[in-house]
Amino acid sequence: MAGNPIRDIPKEERPYEKCRARGAASLSDAELLAVILRTGTRGQGALDTARRVLELCSGLLGLFHSSADELMAIPGVGEVKAAQLSCIGELAKRISRQRAGGASPLFTSPAAAAAYFMEEMRHREKEELRVAFLNTRGRLLKEKAIFVGTANSSLISPREIFLEALRVRAVSLILVHNHPSGDPEPSREDLLVTERIRRAGELLDISVADHIIIGDNCFISFKERGIF
Repeated sequence: MAGNPIRDIPKEERPYEKCRARGAASLSDAELLAVILRTGTRGQGALDTARRVLELCSGLLGLFHSSADELMAIPGVGEVKAAQLSCIGELAKRISRQRAGGASPLFTSPAAAAAYFMEEMRHREKEELRVAFLNTRGRLLKEKAIFVGTANSSLISPREIFLEALRVRAVSLILVHNHPSGDPEPSREDLLVTERIRRAGELLDISVADHIIIGDNCFISFKERGIF
């Protein structure tokens, strides 16, 4: 994919100068990446490299799913640029979490909990069950990944969950997992897993406050659905 070298673009239209003059919001996705990458390679400028990245990753969201080795297979991307591109996705996740309440957010609603986990979990290619352990006010004490893979009630141990809950002195917890399909509708196994964990919590007086399933920028809450 040929393009004009940066030096052949009018100075006021070059990504860096355009950003300084008009702000980052004025840049295209390729121009934003070009500013971050800074330099290209012989015969290929930073803007051309950025365009190749977007083409082969199918857009910005592809950066969340691309490993360093996959990025380095793109012409013009070496170890340094692969690291820069990987950091973009990680920064996006951390900014999203800070916006949702920082390191110890207060989960006052299903939407607050979903917002905290959304960017971290909606891009995952495998299902992952996490548990958010809360204090009496609903503030996050700790989160822990419990299981990776398709949800199966026989493989998920309530014992591991509640040992951790007792360790951090949690009074309630929220189950959170993702559906890589993007559809957050609960499956039969999701319901069975939730009920099994909820009943174990009753014996220890630690309540399961909610189970949130993350889809593609959407979620469902068992609490809001009246499932328990």
